[in-house]
Amino acid sequence: MFSYIILHYKNLPDTIACIASIRKVDPSSKILVVDNATLTNEEKKLIEKKVDALLVMSQNIGFAKANNKGCQYAYENFQTEFYVVLNNDTLVLQDDFCEKVSKLYKRISFDILGPKILCKKESGSVNPYRPLKTVVEVEKEIKYQKKLIPFYKSRVLYFLLQNYLKLKQHFFSPIYLENGKQEEQNVAVHGCAIIFSKKYVKKFPNVFYPNTFLFHEEDFLYYRIKKEKLLSLYSPEIEIVHKEGGSLEKMFKKNKRKKLLFRTEEIIKSLLLLKNEMTKE
Repeated sequence: MFSYIILHYKNLPDTIACIASIRKVDPSSKILVVDNATLTNEEKKLIEKKVDALLVMSQNIGFAKANNKGCQYAYENFQTEFYVVLNNDTLVLQDDFCEKVSKLYKRISFDILGPKILCKKESGSVNPYRPLKTVVEVEKEIKYQKKLIPFYKSRVLYFLLQNYLKLKQHFFSPIYLENGKQEEQNVAVHGCAIIFSKKYVKKFPNVFYPNTFLFHEEDFLYYRIKKEKLLSLYSPEIEIVHKEGGSLEKMFKKNKRKKLLFRTEEIIKSLLLLKNEMTKE
């Protein structure tokens, strides 16, 4: 049996669609929604009718902490073999989703499984995720993100940046590399959809590093995989549809500049924590 942990933030239609997709392919599943303090009383009643459990946070505690609470609850109350952590803007559409995951586990006793993630903007899969593997790489990314802050704080600089990017896109077509065509082991996987085995959740009640708010949770997870000698698996046989970015769009509505500023500041915070973890030993 499977538990599905769906993280909700403001985007109710996506959450309802995600729940419906799971019920269609896996009617016997256990579904838990974790709300980061956004549901009204009426919305709570609506979701409670459709799921096995609803956890409502008193404040927005971010991606990692909320998912950790959801997985802990599912493990303590449902005791299923697999724990599927999903962003609410995802859909499970494979009729044989559970059968394929179970067969993979029998063949390869994975701790963490990353599915093929299909996005509207890209033809391939965003999995396997490309992690930052060294302190040098992390420091380089921090410097790059810090350079973006002044452009997002200033309307004038942001305007100039946007025009530069439009010109660049006009003259230089982006190169899309094919990704995720074959099964791979010991790789990083994207955070919007991760399948944790029971043995992993038993060993790590906090399935994610708990101190980030948003972004780069995948890098912390990859660091744990390598450090603890766990087995992560990417399989293109398992598919998840990801609609992308619904919650952030709801948070900032039409103010793209503020959204990018928030995103960049949170990325820097997460990267500084990652650097600290990697330099502890």
